[in-house]
Amino acid sequence: MVLPHHGEMAGEAVESDALALKVLVAGGFDVGKTTLVGAVSEPATAYGGISSALADTRRLEDCFPAVNCFEHRRIPFVVAVDCFAGARTHGEREVSRALDPDLGTPVVLCDARDRDSGKEVLIRMVEYAGRMHTARLLDSASRPCRMLLHRPIWGPDQAT
Repeated sequence: MVLPHHGEMAGEAVESDALALKVLVAGGFDVGKTTLVGAVSEPATAYGGISSALADTRRLEDCFPAVNCFEHRRIPFVVAVDCFAGARTHGEREVSRALDPDLGTPVVLCDARDRDSGKEVLIRMVEYAGRMHTARLLDSASRPCRMLLHRPIWGPDQAT
């Protein structure tokens, strides 16, 4: 992965296997996106940034566009279920079955108003993004070895 290095001249980049993160909170209208961001705005700056599909179980279908967008673009994300007073409670497994995200996508119950709860969502996002990043690095590292097995060791004029 090529990432710009802080302090370098414009247009220059360095090779790096570092994981750069950006936090994106998506979801339907009035599910608590702004509330979650406000609750964790200071802790979020420590992470650098990833994606969360915030879900309100009263209108779970509003979360489908965000989930589909992240999956289509292969963006690591977690589904954060905003649990608040007056809302019917659903477990992580129930929400996961209803939304049917890719296998392994974390579903986290949270209270978007609570800073500690929001930090837990960020932690799960960072952990999951790190696991996905490591898996992609390992996958890409194994590809050149497979390609070498099929590449001839002599040039076209050396083959007899």
